[in-house]
Parts: sequence; C-alpha cells; structure tokens
Amino acid sequence: MNVRPVPKPSKKPKPRPKEAPSILQDRKECYITGAVTNLHKHHIFGGNPNRQHSDEYGCWIWLSADLHNLSKDGVHFNKELDLALKREAQSRFEAIWGREKFIEVFGKSYL
Repeated sequence: MNVRPVPKPSKKPKPRPKEAPSILQDRKECYITGAVTNLHKHHIFGGNPNRQHSDEYGCWIWLSADLHNLSKDGVHFNKELDLALKREAQSRFEAIWGREKFIEVFGKSYL
C-alpha cells in the first residue's frame, strides 16, 4: 500500500505592525542616562493593543536594562517613572496629532 503524506497547510506569517521612529529620541541610547550598551526597547504604552499603537506612532524609547526591567528602579516597577514617561510621550504625541487622536488611539489621557 502506497501512502502519500498529506501536505500541511502553509501558515502565512502575521504581518508586523508598522514601526515608526521614536517621537521622543533620535539616537539609540538610554533615554535617561545616555548609555549606549545593554539597551532594551520600551513601549511606553503597553498591553494589547497599545503596544502595537506605541510602535505605530513612535511612542517608544531605549532604556538601559536596569532602567527597563532588571532592577527595582526599572520603569516596569517604578510607577512614578512610568507615569512621567507616559505624560512626556502624550505631550509629544499631542503636539503632532492632537489630544482627540491620542484618546482615540490609547483610550485615555495621562495628563
């Protein structure tokens, strides 16, 4: 008996969301310290779908690993730093697209 294998359906990769340049910085260095090594990309507005919106509208920055998520001072554990970055990003966003657009995209104001 000759058995032919059934071909698996091909899975198309999901398209990556558009990634805009950061609206907060133009160099790959820690936004806070200026360090140029051991950097992590931080999406200022996280969660689904805000992480993708952060990519699309450039609401992301480079942070040193310690200031990102590898110490208690990192933005993921420091609510004051997190809110300060959200407010700065919102101000820059609004200067480009306005407050109505910000709330339409991210759902609320941090200012």
